[in-house]
Amino acid sequence: PFNPSTSIQYAIGSLPTGQAGRQFVQLKVYDVLGNEVVTLVNEEKPSGNYEISFNASSLTSGVYFYKIQIENFIDTKKMIYLK
Repeated sequence: PFNPSTSIQYAIGSLPTGQAGRQFVQLKVYDVLGNEVVTLVNEEKPSGNYEISFNASSLTSGVYFYKIQIENFIDTKKMIYLK
């Protein structure tokens, strides 16, 4: 649970060939009904570790999901916002 902001950490590894490179990253937050709330990242990024802040102070309490897509990798995690 978080109130009213949280940090989302992610890492971009090297390319399958072992070379460092840039990969396209998309990180979006959705409400429990599947409606997109905000796009936090939508760009190419070099290999490395990243942290992005999500501020939900304008949203209602409840369950939210963030979906991260880095090239062919996709992961979804649940967040609970408690006011």
